[in-house]
Amino acid sequence: MGAFCGTARDVGGSRLKTSRRRALFDSRKLPEINVFRTEAARTTAHIMQEDSSRSPSYTVPCEDYVHVVEFSPFTSGTPASLLAYGGNQYVVVSTCLFPEEDMELEEIPTIRFCTAAADRKLRLLTSDLQDRHEVKVMEGHTSYINHLVFEPSEGKQIASVSDDHTCRVWDLDGNESITLRLRSPGISVCWHPEEVFKLMVAEKKGTIRFYDLVTQQAILSLDCGQSPLMSADWCLTNTIKVGAVAGNDWLIWDITRSSYPQEKRPAHIDKARLFKWSRANENLFATTGCPGKISSQLLIHHLGHPQPVMIGSATVGSGLSWHRTLPLCVIGGDRKLCFWMTEM
Repeated sequence: MGAFCGTARDVGGSRLKTSRRRALFDSRKLPEINVFRTEAARTTAHIMQEDSSRSPSYTVPCEDYVHVVEFSPFTSGTPASLLAYGGNQYVVVSTCLFPEEDMELEEIPTIRFCTAAADRKLRLLTSDLQDRHEVKVMEGHTSYINHLVFEPSEGKQIASVSDDHTCRVWDLDGNESITLRLRSPGISVCWHPEEVFKLMVAEKKGTIRFYDLVTQQAILSLDCGQSPLMSADWCLTNTIKVGAVAGNDWLIWDITRSSYPQEKRPAHIDKARLFKWSRANENLFATTGCPGKISSQLLIHHLGHPQPVMIGSATVGSGLSWHRTLPLCVIGGDRKLCFWMTEM
């Protein structure tokens, strides 16, 4: 079973028509991608490897602008990783193998993913990629949904945050089980990797709170000291670390030491937009800048280095996600996906 979450103002999912297409490849050394679409596919993927150190390691052409992209944090039951990306009125789910993995691609029996769109609804889509396709619509949010995430241990719950000043928890039947009232718009939400009753919620005004879902009370809070907070992430390989971006800066907390950040550095001249920890290395993280007129900047940082270890850019980039086991991240852009592999 594979599971994903994603948000985009134009990514919907009320219809689920799954078709399959095998990708074409330039070289046997390039990543393999098998595509499963929620709308009828018209073209196959064609994958190119880039040469420049600041260019993506790999790019995959897409039919439309990519609003959101996510690697599944769960094992798919096969050596391949699952990747979902969304554009205008469609979602593509694919299996991915990269040269660094050197394994054969296998079929995925069932996929499950969740989307949020401008109609303020979540849609949980499940498919066996044959003839069984199911869509559950979850209603409750009264404003734009900024982020959603599956509970990471078993994937049986979904948490979402919204501009309506709430964080809501849902079960896989589409029922809302918990509503947490926030003091400003919810920007990011993260689950503890092992303790399913601990949830981190980041708010736009600059506060990050950790909740006990049993008592539905905050048990710890962190302060950015500035606003608006644009994105925050909990390091799932070392849960004492929390990172965020606000203004032009990235910020890192050790939650055992202080409610104020231990490290804070300027990153993006054009304002920072997203922050994501690597799942393969607890000292590695990526930030993106707000989309400019032509391109969006990607910076990959290592806590042991004073400067970014890699700088990249994508045309009007959007979204940011790390591979489950490799030091590889992806962002979407204008009709393509861009992948960067980082040396550990």
